[in-house]
Amino acid sequence: MVKNRNFFKTPHSLYQNVATIGAIAIVGIFFGFANVFAASAQETQNSNMSYFMAASQEFGVPEDVLLALSYNESRWESHIGMSNDGGYGLMDLRTYPGQIVSGRDGKTITPPKQPESYYTLDQAAQLLQVSPNTLETNDQENIRGAAAVLAQDAKSLNSGTLPININDWYSAIAEYSGATDQATANSFADDVYATIKNGASSDEQSMSIPASPNVQPDTSNVSALRLKATAMTNLPGQNPECPPALNCRFIAAAYAQDDPNDPGNYGNFDYAHRPADMQIRYIYIHDTEGSYESTISIFQNPLSYVSANYVIRSSDGAITQMVPNEDVSWGVANWNMNMHGINIEHEGFAAQGASWYTEAMYESSAKLVRWLAAKYNIPLDRQHILGHDNVMYGPAADQADQHWDPGPYWDWNHYMDLLHGKTSAATATINSNATNVKTGQVVLIDPNFTTNQPIITDCATGTCITQASQGASFVYLYTQPSFSASLLSDPYLHTPSSSGTTEDSDWGDKAPSGFKYVVAGVQGDWTGIWYAGQIGWFYNPKGAGQTADPATNETIMLRHGLTTTQVYTEPYPEASAYPSVIPVQPLNNAYTMSTGQKYTTTGDAVLGDYFYDATINYSLPDDHKVVVGKQKYYEITFNHHVGFVMTQDVVVN
Repeated sequence: MVKNRNFFKTPHSLYQNVATIGAIAIVGIFFGFANVFAASAQETQNSNMSYFMAASQEFGVPEDVLLALSYNESRWESHIGMSNDGGYGLMDLRTYPGQIVSGRDGKTITPPKQPESYYTLDQAAQLLQVSPNTLETNDQENIRGAAAVLAQDAKSLNSGTLPININDWYSAIAEYSGATDQATANSFADDVYATIKNGASSDEQSMSIPASPNVQPDTSNVSALRLKATAMTNLPGQNPECPPALNCRFIAAAYAQDDPNDPGNYGNFDYAHRPADMQIRYIYIHDTEGSYESTISIFQNPLSYVSANYVIRSSDGAITQMVPNEDVSWGVANWNMNMHGINIEHEGFAAQGASWYTEAMYESSAKLVRWLAAKYNIPLDRQHILGHDNVMYGPAADQADQHWDPGPYWDWNHYMDLLHGKTSAATATINSNATNVKTGQVVLIDPNFTTNQPIITDCATGTCITQASQGASFVYLYTQPSFSASLLSDPYLHTPSSSGTTEDSDWGDKAPSGFKYVVAGVQGDWTGIWYAGQIGWFYNPKGAGQTADPATNETIMLRHGLTTTQVYTEPYPEASAYPSVIPVQPLNNAYTMSTGQKYTTTGDAVLGDYFYDATINYSLPDDHKVVVGKQKYYEITFNHHVGFVMTQDVVVN
């Protein structure tokens, strides 16, 4: 998902306010600023420990309860944008998000409000008599707000008095989760108590909880929350589709009508018969922008208009399947890509990266994806194993609204090595290929994840903050072969006169690891590639610092006699293929490809198709019919995304 990614995410459209990287001579200055920021962050983290202690004393909530709850919600990092469940800050205090983007097709929706008890930020604002904005942005007040909410809820569950023993806070923690069913609420509280029991620490945050191995939570009062006894289940007896060795369970995502007068208004997935009616060609990697349990709870709410086939927990790689793979989950805001893909959510926040992307998660996810790829004959390459950030938004003019998870800190090199069966000890990519790349050749973007630590900013609140240095899975693209040149600009993200930025969500100037591009030029240590209709230059010195390797791949260029062709977001059928009762879907052309440009392709032509899922009860003619046309398309790697071109307009080399 990503901060206002798949769920309650707002577009990161502040790129024009961010300064670009300057000359290479001043790169050291940037690192100086980064060190100052790191020192400031260290002071903030030390202050946070005192904030937890003070809030504990003020409201009578055990300090370990507050620390463990925060660890499970945010890893003690103050995410500065709204999470997928409408939450903010170290404690993920929730508020009504307003409009959301449907993971089905990218349409903007205004969902009804949840019960008042769900909105912990609003509850905290009333209890503390502070503004919601203060709770969203101030760490100390965010912690105080959570403590106030927990104390009030605990009293209401304990005959008006605060629990004395740490074991008696289980029900209040379960209520804090916001879950609507008892199983998910219990799972959240269990995770919090597991953190208390086993302890936790973060060197980066300079925070810790000592282990309390004797803690034994009292679960007897959870029934007072009056939650549904079990998770929503529309598919009795459904077993998870997983390799036998993995820790998997099945909890059904919601399939329910949201408006009793409109069978076309429902959530959160569609019944289908894949792969018999629609080939499964892709697997999409997401992050949740929230906790494991909150994501499961959201997918169980039919008003969320979003789902995934699987959710994977950060701490241990545990997997919950929520949509059977024969059905279509609503995950990437691109209907045709949803039709042909499996969505997998990974617990975490894109801007926090390694704080959430654990080895247990990588390995569990890789085992699942390898198994799925073998079952559905999906190639294990980056043209078919895609991030949400590699999928074009369905509506062509709204590319800036597309989410950017799993973000720059997902270790694609390591992940793809695991998919190909390499052990974790062997997956540290070190470029030793000293072969010079040549114009017209294909290159594989392959920076060393450990040492590739570019300056990255996060601007979710409108104020850009330099991120702490850590490994990243991309290379910056410049308009000229020089660090003093502007970063590449995308028309959907920037005004015509503005440049690209260092913002984490600015995918318009980043070539992601594992993607292959055609070389448009070479100047010294710089390589230029064809990227979204222009040449993007990246630093690619020969030897150990090499950031791209020569590769092989089929490529496409315009057919002789054409000067341009359209690059589409979705390969839909031609108008004549639709029955009269099914609305013709527009061909959304996001970009154009011109003479002289070359892009990599899978080389496999696909027929345009469209899954007409008009109502929940199949009440319209041809409802849930798959329309298949005669028009064929090639998938191409066009920029940070894959797109589609009509086969008759191009030639494959």
